[in-house]
Amino acid sequence: MADLDSTFHILPHKERTPSRDTPAARVKVAPGVLAGEYVLKAVLASGGHGAVYEAEHRILGRRAAVKVLHSHLTDQGEMLQRFVREARVVNQIRHPHIVDVYDFGMLPDGSPYYVMELLPGRTLSQLLQERGRLSPERALAYLEPICAALEAAHRAGVVHRDLKASNVAVVSEADPPVVKLLDFGIAKFIHPEPGQEGLTVAGQRLGTSQAMAPEQFRSGHIGPTTDVYALGVLLYQMLTGHYPFQSEDRLEVERMHLEAPPPRPSASAPVPPAVDAVVLRCLEKEADRRYPDVDTFRTALREAVLPASTTRITSTSRSVRAFALHAEVVIEEGAEDDAAYTTVSEVLDGLEQDLRAAGFVLAVQTGMALLGVRLLDEPPPTDVLELLDTARQMHERAQARARGTRVSVQSCAHVGQVDARRGPEGIDITGGPLTDIADWSVRDASGFGITPAATRA
Repeated sequence: MADLDSTFHILPHKERTPSRDTPAARVKVAPGVLAGEYVLKAVLASGGHGAVYEAEHRILGRRAAVKVLHSHLTDQGEMLQRFVREARVVNQIRHPHIVDVYDFGMLPDGSPYYVMELLPGRTLSQLLQERGRLSPERALAYLEPICAALEAAHRAGVVHRDLKASNVAVVSEADPPVVKLLDFGIAKFIHPEPGQEGLTVAGQRLGTSQAMAPEQFRSGHIGPTTDVYALGVLLYQMLTGHYPFQSEDRLEVERMHLEAPPPRPSASAPVPPAVDAVVLRCLEKEADRRYPDVDTFRTALREAVLPASTTRITSTSRSVRAFALHAEVVIEEGAEDDAAYTTVSEVLDGLEQDLRAAGFVLAVQTGMALLGVRLLDEPPPTDVLELLDTARQMHERAQARARGTRVSVQSCAHVGQVDARRGPEGIDITGGPLTDIADWSVRDASGFGITPAATRA
């Protein structure tokens, strides 16, 4: 079921508004159809192979996600085997950080289905798109439960083979966060028993090109170190906000995975050399040069991020009052060309320099927006009115950089609570209400908005 995005059993985030292109609009739902004891309610996701529905147990009232294979595919042996095997694999591993499967059966039209837990929240991919890169400490916090899930899978003789940010559900962003590993649709048994033989035919490649290990492109031996490579890709993406190897051409991405030296995360983000070393070892072309197992990787990453001398001050965060400036660069509709994106880059680079010079910490950094945070209880003491004036000046300089182009800047100032910790590289923002930009960001006709909370402060 690799064609379904793994949001298939995650409830839509409360801030998202359905559009004409949402799964619910593309698939006609028959409310009331029974999948065993579960009543199908609405479509959560759909694809060429099947659909996933939000459902409710008709007696117990328990909500769940029901994954259904399209009926016309049930006579295709490989698709049916993969579908059945995914349910069996997940049920076999049984781990708190792997999505749980409750039941399996057939719909009245002959379509097979299985019932899974319905997860609140969003995927790690969606979180990264909204917030940009993460601090090494926060990346470690998300990766540790993922590593625990992979270790359980490997002990059960299963290689995930498609680990990526969209296959990780972020159930809670607390400290520590709660995550669930999803989608074992192309998992591989390391030592298959009778009836567990692999479904891959000679020359067939399974996985997502941006996160595939070299041996997957070569149709070579697949083992636990294949998932270690994917962990390196995921860690790089979490630290920098993008994949290590990027191209619009899939064949070029393949070539880079096979031949190009992996880039250091520190070339794109403030990452310690010890963390660079962990990523580079994961991304070794030859499997036997990577970490031999997930536990060794996790231990190395923890030591790189939280050395013994700094563990005490970096392992906890606190909620503090802070001033924030969110700036988003907007391109006029129809003006998306190289010149416009060059202007966007220049505006964001200038804003980043201004924010750092004014003592702000970058909490979010994406391709089109920045969120700068200044803690109000940290020295030197600064009046909110002074910060508002500084923020307005930074916004005006950003507008000046975009003047004469079809690019504009929308900024908003706010005061709220943020979770922060002091780490070896300085202050890290780890979460809190202030980082949920959609909850407070407002727009003003002038381009510079001020929230009521900032006005009151």
